[in-house]
Amino acid sequence: MSIIDHLQNLLGMLPDPLQPLVSALAGMIPFVEGEGGAAIGILGGVPPVLAALAAMAGNFLIVAGLVMASSGAREAVVTRRGARTPVAVGGAGSRAGAADGFDPADGADLLPAPQPVNPRKAARREKFQRAYERFGVPGVSLLGPLLLPTHFTATMLAATGVRKGWILLWQGIAIVGWTTLTALIITGVISVVQ
Repeated sequence: MSIIDHLQNLLGMLPDPLQPLVSALAGMIPFVEGEGGAAIGILGGVPPVLAALAAMAGNFLIVAGLVMASSGAREAVVTRRGARTPVAVGGAGSRAGAADGFDPADGADLLPAPQPVNPRKAARREKFQRAYERFGVPGVSLLGPLLLPTHFTATMLAATGVRKGWILLWQGIAIVGWTTLTALIITGVISVVQ
C-alpha cells in the first residue's frame, strides 16, 4: 500500500472538519506537495477549494521552514568560515595577496575534508544549477515542480545565498499556481466523468 493509499484511507476515517488536514499533511511531503495534496483531498471528497487551500498551506509551511533552516545553516557556515579565514597583515595601504606573503594554501588545513559525493545528489544539484543559471529564482521556482520538488529547490536556493523573502515570494507563487492548476484539472475531470 502506497503513502497515497494510506492518506486516502486516513481521509475516510476522519470527521469532515478534519479532512482538509490530510491535504495539508500530504502537501508537506516531497514529490506529493500541494498538487498531490489537493488531488488526494479532492478525490477523497473534500471540497476542491478547501482541499487546494489546505494543500497549499501545508506545502508552503514546510518550504518556509526549510528556507529558514537552510538560510540559517548557510549563515552559520559563512560566519564560521569568515572567522577561520587567515588574514594577511601588510603594510599601511597594502592589499593582502602574494606580494604581501599571503599564501591561500596556508589556510587549507582549516577547510573540511571533501566528502564522498552521492551520485543522485550530484545529479539533482547539477539539474538545479543548470536551471538556476538559465532561469533565475523566478524561473526555477515556477518550473520547479517539473524539475525537482519545491522542497529541494527552495533549500538549494537558500544554500546559494538568495534572500529568504525572494525565495518565499516565488515559491509561494509557484505553489499557489501549480496547486490551483492541478485542482482545476482534477475537478474538471471529475465533473466530466460524472
